[in-house]
Amino acid sequence: MVASSHPAVSRAGAAVLEAGGNAVDAALAMAAMSWLALPGQCGVGGDAFALLRRPDGTVTAFGGSGFGPDGGDPGFYRERGLAAVPLEGPLAVAVPGAVAALAALHADAATWDLPRLWAPAADAAERGVPCTYKTRDDIIERREALARDPGTARVFLPKGAPPPVGTPLRQPELAATLRRLAADPASFYTGEPAERAVAALVAAGAPFSGDEWAATGEALVGDALTGSYRGVTVHQTPPPTPGWMVLQQIALNDGRLAELPWLSAEAVHRSASAARLAFADRFAGCGSDNDHWRGLLAPDAIAAARARLLAGDLPAPATPAVPVDGDTTSMAAVDGDGMAVSLIHSLAFTFGARVTVPGTGVVLNNRLGRGAYLIDGHPNEVRPRRRPLHTLNAWLVTGDDGRLLHVGNTPGGDGQVQWNAQLLSHLLDHGLDPATAVAAPRFTAHPGSDADVIGEPPELRCESRLGAARLQRLRELGHDVRVQGPWAAGGSAQIISVAEETGVLLGASDPRQDGVALGV
Repeated sequence: MVASSHPAVSRAGAAVLEAGGNAVDAALAMAAMSWLALPGQCGVGGDAFALLRRPDGTVTAFGGSGFGPDGGDPGFYRERGLAAVPLEGPLAVAVPGAVAALAALHADAATWDLPRLWAPAADAAERGVPCTYKTRDDIIERREALARDPGTARVFLPKGAPPPVGTPLRQPELAATLRRLAADPASFYTGEPAERAVAALVAAGAPFSGDEWAATGEALVGDALTGSYRGVTVHQTPPPTPGWMVLQQIALNDGRLAELPWLSAEAVHRSASAARLAFADRFAGCGSDNDHWRGLLAPDAIAAARARLLAGDLPAPATPAVPVDGDTTSMAAVDGDGMAVSLIHSLAFTFGARVTVPGTGVVLNNRLGRGAYLIDGHPNEVRPRRRPLHTLNAWLVTGDDGRLLHVGNTPGGDGQVQWNAQLLSHLLDHGLDPATAVAAPRFTAHPGSDADVIGEPPELRCESRLGAARLQRLRELGHDVRVQGPWAAGGSAQIISVAEETGVLLGASDPRQDGVALGV
């Protein structure tokens, strides 16, 4: 079974499984197809993270997260009169890590070669994937920025205007790039593609040396983070992702949410308060290259944080911020042998930095601008060879005997760690099926700790389907409630579960986007 946010992506994975490929093969084919089907959300120029659960029960994390420019120390930005790392343009770019992560995942457990897996995506790039309503809306909202870059303008603004829904978005340059990277993914970091990218960015004023590209080519591969919840094991992606924040929230709520009615005001209050504490802890001391988060998961720290929750001691941010933006996509795949992959990748903001590498069709991310702070001495202060903190994370759940129970994820910026904790509660506290879990009314403690939102006034954003009575009760509990449309919270959750008694796979894709789960 596979699940993703776009039918063409899910179909790519299902076709691989039907032809005898395994879950890793399916996930890699889906990742490449999503670069075409969801161009605002992900791309060759973005980052990626994945969890792999093998049939023997072992779990490994794969991370592709890039460094900023070697010349990008705090002084570089301050000398240019900047109060923050820019959110758009060449100065917002970090070295893309997605290709490195996917290549490492492929080397670990794939059975098909990359040229075979990525050929359907390259073919789709040549003939064009039809523009969806979402992609058209993304183009309309970022039209001015896309028009400034010749590469994005040529693809996403044909004839100088956003394309009608259904128009094939042809990307012949990207097709050639995909074929080249499938044959030699390392070239993206040490070959001609890397040289082309560095030259273009340097010419545009970004202080890259090229060495940081070679360093990013070494993917982050190692053990997943684990936590216990309701007697099962939750696996999460390690830093620079915020996977530990999901583990912190479920530790704070273990044994408590199950005692409360599902999505009652008190349950929402408890979950939102745990998220608020996690974001405060993240901002207070976490960087991608320190272990501050480990102490936050220690039993005494969890006990102290639970006491704070009971006392209503919820910190509020205090520094100015700018408007939020962002987009990502994720997918899951499980094969008949029990191999499972949870994969998520992103350009950070929609269409990333809104700049391309000339001649390649590669849209570059703006992860440095979104994830690194320009705050003196902060563990997440922008520094050479320091990866910016991420919003991306992925999870899967195994039983006490190592058997696979659930695999899932969701995009959504700082909503991810909250919504993933909510999904886990739906599944484990209340025994819900995947379809009910991904469609459940969603709520979001805002702001999180992304560089672009720190300091905004605290509020609780709730989909109206929670109901007027519960929303009023949340106000009484002290939340500044902001009511959203019934399906307007954001995100696009994917879940595949294994039925305990029969072993049948149950899957669902979030109705908030265009996705689908397919079994073969």
